[in-house]
Amino acid sequence: MANKIYTKAGDLGKTSLIGGTKVAKSHIRIDAYGTVDELNSYIGLLGDQLTDPHMKATLKEIQDRLFTIGSSLACDPEKEPMMKIPDLLENDIVFLEKEIDKMHHSLPAMRFFILPGGHVAISTAHVTRCICRRTERCCVNMMEHELFVDPLIIKYLNRLSDYLFVLARFIGMRLEVAEIAWKPRLNP
Repeated sequence: MANKIYTKAGDLGKTSLIGGTKVAKSHIRIDAYGTVDELNSYIGLLGDQLTDPHMKATLKEIQDRLFTIGSSLACDPEKEPMMKIPDLLENDIVFLEKEIDKMHHSLPAMRFFILPGGHVAISTAHVTRCICRRTERCCVNMMEHELFVDPLIIKYLNRLSDYLFVLARFIGMRLEVAEIAWKPRLNP
């Protein structure tokens, strides 16, 4: 018989970091890697709405990096050096920058702020970008509370949100969906 999915170990509001340290489920470290998990799920949802093989492969690569980030955030930083946790690399950021540049060169110049919408894939890319920004804020919050966060994680998340914004525009261009200009209401 297979092991059960539930352990009941967290029924009292505590969970264990990788390394065994127990913390409250409301701990900002748990919030941070939980938000990474949410972001990863939305990246998957976005990928499921696309048909372009390169975009789908890029999103799968990003999901893999997000698991790396989640592992780092879920680890007790005092015990991490003794464990084999995957590392995020500067090349992972370079990869995102190259993808951004490839898409950006084929996009028209932005002449106005754009509203998310026009197609479910475009909107999903924007929702995913917003979750990415929230993930970044959670990690910055950890730093501000003097909890260790690899600075490369914050840099990666910052670049990932840029990638998702450009991807939303690129998807719209590929689908031939006009961008929705924000027209601010001005008082007469």
